Amino acid sequence: MQKVIWSAALLSVCAMSLAFAQAETPVIDQRQANQEKRIDQGIASGQLNQREANRLNNQQEHLNKMEDKVKSDGVVTKKERARISRAQDRSSRHIARQKHDRQQQ
Repeated sequence: MQKVIWSAALLSVCAMSLAFAQAETPVIDQRQANQEKRIDQGIASGQLNQREANRLNNQQEHLNKMEDKVKSDGVVTKKERARISRAQDRSSRHIARQKHDRQQQ
């Protein structure tokens, strides 16, 4: 009887670890870090004023919330990854536009 209980417990732990393994998103996390770094560099170099930086940081926060929401069930599907990737593409374009506009501090 104890073997059955231990086997069931071990099986459930393994199943949960597989679900969490699929929820990892290293590519999304790295890209997010790179975009936040680009914003920080834009502030330091004067390419971004405070208003632009706040708007871009709010977009990054929205992306973080999107990622947290899709990870909440333990699995990030291809469709969810694609949606986040498209949002990151838009955010990246916004960062580039704001950093390279002719606006001065």
